[in-house]
Amino acid sequence: MRRYHDTEWGVPSRDDRHLFEMLILEGAQAGLSWATILGKRDHYREVFSGFDPERVAAFGDVEIATLLADPGIVRNRLKVRSAVNNARSFLALGSEHGSFADYLWTWVDDTPVVHYPRTLSELPATTELSDRLSKDLKRRGFGFVGSTIVYSFLQAVGVVDDHVVSCPSKPGASPH
Repeated sequence: MRRYHDTEWGVPSRDDRHLFEMLILEGAQAGLSWATILGKRDHYREVFSGFDPERVAAFGDVEIATLLADPGIVRNRLKVRSAVNNARSFLALGSEHGSFADYLWTWVDDTPVVHYPRTLSELPATTELSDRLSKDLKRRGFGFVGSTIVYSFLQAVGVVDDHVVSCPSKPGASPH
């Protein structure tokens, strides 16, 4: 967890494959701890074809059944099917906007939203931005993109910087 926080969480990402990975992992995390998902991350990368959205979008019933039988991932039927459907929606949105990253970063005028919380208790679970983005993603056919999941995603990929003021780890050292 520490390495993830210090090297990745909150670092602005404009890499579509990384954005797709984080969107899928944040959806898988719903109701679970992030530590659980990080522990399964390497296996997720393997069984979800390196988070290549084109390959995941092509998954059919056989691949979905294989995933649902794999104890190395969260075997929730809705989450697995949503990941495949989200790959399709991700590609469609990317085609419409040039890339998913282009779509995502327009929501913040290509500049991370920086908050200056003094304590973790000051961090919200959702914001007006995550509410609006969640609603738009749902309208475009995405699943497991409620406002709380979307806000966690925005934090993870550096669209929102919620590092507390006293945190020695600041994003920007090695953007994706």
